[in-house]
Amino acid sequence: MTPKGRRVIATLGQLCSIVLVIFGFSHAALAQVFDMREGVTETSQRVQNLHHISLGVCVVVGIVVFGAMFYTMYAHRRSKHPVPAKFHESTPVEIIWTIIPTLILIGMAVPATTVLIEIEDNSDPDLTVLVTASQWKWHYQYVEPDIGFFSNLATSQDAINNLIEKDETYILDVDNPLVIPTNQKVRFLMTSGDVIHSWWVPDFAVKQDAVPGFINEAWTRVDVPGVYRGQCTELCGMNHAYMPVVVEVLPEEEFDAWIEDQRVAAALAGEQAVADRSRTWTMDELMPIGEEVYISQCATCHLPDGAGQGIRYPALAGSEIANGPVEGHIDRVMNGVADTEMQAWAPQLSDRDIAAVITYERNSFGNAMGDIVQPLTVFEAR
Repeated sequence: MTPKGRRVIATLGQLCSIVLVIFGFSHAALAQVFDMREGVTETSQRVQNLHHISLGVCVVVGIVVFGAMFYTMYAHRRSKHPVPAKFHESTPVEIIWTIIPTLILIGMAVPATTVLIEIEDNSDPDLTVLVTASQWKWHYQYVEPDIGFFSNLATSQDAINNLIEKDETYILDVDNPLVIPTNQKVRFLMTSGDVIHSWWVPDFAVKQDAVPGFINEAWTRVDVPGVYRGQCTELCGMNHAYMPVVVEVLPEEEFDAWIEDQRVAAALAGEQAVADRSRTWTMDELMPIGEEVYISQCATCHLPDGAGQGIRYPALAGSEIANGPVEGHIDRVMNGVADTEMQAWAPQLSDRDIAAVITYERNSFGNAMGDIVQPLTVFEAR
């Protein structure tokens, strides 16, 4: 190699060192703007480190390759060397440019494979949560303590319709977050009740598809208490953007207390359900409850005024269901309709709420059936 060639290679090496130094010192300042989120789990931080290693390798390779290319274009331009060199191939060069990329790929594959194996290791969990997705909410079932609840978007329809000011967590709040303990391995079993969804919390580096008829697995271990947010990342229908994930991580003692509170709340809810069924409700009592349930659960598809949205979301105003036999209306609300986006609300709503929303639908939007559906009637229909 000529002295000039050696100087060029030395210069390229210095440039690579300068770039790496700048990248290292500026990382803290630029991380908030350009970098991946660091996360709060060991797995998420290892994934970020893999990203940095891969990016650094790509930067160095890019500088070397493009530097050599631009140098060659300049040093061997036609005005300086009008007669091209008469050679075709160089076996040593071909061996070198085959071995070096192979070594780079092996060097990147080893840590990546280690992390992937760790991500897929769902053995020996301390807590297992069954996550069931549906349009457009999540259901969390704690397998060991046998506690379950739905997690719905908490952002008001007025905020979505720009009628009130949006806050920092617009469309990222839920009524019932998933609660997990610190310092414990939590296994997630993912499935879906309708279409494909995807449960994603970037701070955990957990993103797993929820597929109807299948169980996918993921896990996390979080050491830092706090509230962590994510979203559904699989286009799953009209309200895909309104399907957030919120996870509250509590210290182990507080989590144990929360579990006990949930057991007490479930027992109280059962007692309240018995009390609701034991009395006769009036129209004036059921209508405001039914309106609240309708606005929070039904108005997205059927619209607040019951006008509906095309064939997929039929109108309730003047509909055959809302103005037909009450038994059919109860069956439709409780059991849904197969192969449509009309969900079965029996697992999600109490007897009182189902009775109230049916009463509301049959006596609103111009419907005037005069029916009063009692919680006892819904209970017997179950």
